[in-house]
Amino acid sequence: MSQANRTAAHDAPTRGNRLPLGGLLMFSGGSLAMGAWVTVPGLLLLYFLTDVLAVDPALAGLVLLLPKIADVLLHPWVGRLSDADLARRGHRRLLMAAACALPVAFALLFAPPGGVTGPAAAAWVAVAFVCGNLLFALYQVPYLAAPADLGIGYAERTRLMGFRMVVLTAGILVCGLVAPLITGQDDPTRGGYVRMGVMLGLGMLATMALGIRGVRRLTAAVPAPVPAARPGGLGALRGALRDRQFRVLTGSYLAMSTTSHLVLAAVPYYAEYELGRPRLTTVLVAAFVAPALVATPAWVAAARRFGKQPLLLLAQGVFTLGSLALAVGRPLGLPALVGAVAVLGIAFAAMQLLPFSMMPDVIEASGATSTAGAYTGVWTAAEATGAALGPYLYAGLLALSGFTASVAGQAVTQPGTALTALRLGFGLLPAALMLLALLVQRRYTLDRRLRVAEASKHLAHDAS
Repeated sequence: MSQANRTAAHDAPTRGNRLPLGGLLMFSGGSLAMGAWVTVPGLLLLYFLTDVLAVDPALAGLVLLLPKIADVLLHPWVGRLSDADLARRGHRRLLMAAACALPVAFALLFAPPGGVTGPAAAAWVAVAFVCGNLLFALYQVPYLAAPADLGIGYAERTRLMGFRMVVLTAGILVCGLVAPLITGQDDPTRGGYVRMGVMLGLGMLATMALGIRGVRRLTAAVPAPVPAARPGGLGALRGALRDRQFRVLTGSYLAMSTTSHLVLAAVPYYAEYELGRPRLTTVLVAAFVAPALVATPAWVAAARRFGKQPLLLLAQGVFTLGSLALAVGRPLGLPALVGAVAVLGIAFAAMQLLPFSMMPDVIEASGATSTAGAYTGVWTAAEATGAALGPYLYAGLLALSGFTASVAGQAVTQPGTALTALRLGFGLLPAALMLLALLVQRRYTLDRRLRVAEASKHLAHDAS
């Protein structure tokens, strides 16, 4: 839609608009590909390096961390490009279309050539990971900036992100269950990882195209009023970083992202070495993700009544307490452990839904909708940093404990220190990180002001 058409579409206020169901579903479909890129490497890549490619845990941790460090600069830069596209073309979809090469990088990530192992294999994975992260940023940043381009209010943003979260959760669940099965489950092979990369890559391509159509349909149906011009480039980035509410929300989300990705990376190790059954990886992933399919609509309804901030604090507290049960390990019993993981999954649903619906609130409150890409660039950089820090912390813990790397099919007896470390790293460390997220989140004060303003608007509307 051209800038002139966007202006003409907004002669009347639009904040009470509801988004069309078809557009919601298509937009949400784009998150399937994003979920696959985050979930499958987060779940399998560290294990693929240490237990299939014989990469030392310390080096494997660096392979996951160093490419993500570049994201701290890369994502804000992509945000600037996204804002420039909006100003020039009236939309952000050009970068998203360019990002559709991501499935190729995804397939190459799990397909080192020949029989290379050790440092050579680590180098291949690192290069593919860097390329994939760049393409991921080109899609994710404008995709997440799109809600700020819509003429919707506080509650409708939660509805939009609720749809996205349900579809994203379904994608995470499918990828988390199917990917280990394709690789070989109890006896994963290099060929299995190659097949998995190709098959899921094809699915990613289809859903990325669907997401682009969804963004186009939503912005055409409910475009936002054309905002006043604001400084772009570095000025917009500095404006985002000076926004106290945004800094607090982003800081808390960084700790949450670190925690959730640490747990995801630790699942295969916990299933194999603590519970003694590698196939329980799929059980634990299902227990973590599946409850979100039911919990997300409930969180959406609760947020409409109680607000987003109180519920996010509640979810962070529940996650902290639930993590402690996992540190007990096998003596607690498998049913109790699976139940604890399910509790974490319910809390995880809120920690995905609520922050993502609060970010557009911050952008609108700051009057920065024309530079939403700068905000989402910083936000996704924090998410990417957490995605790297979580596995890196766990890998570092394994390295310090004396964990022994191996190739596929090789039986290795791990020292007792390593077994203790992988168990405590799955429980105590996530609890400490989530407690930090909760303490930071308590400093966020915008949500109450927005709820009061929304209630006042409804009262005024009813009175008229």
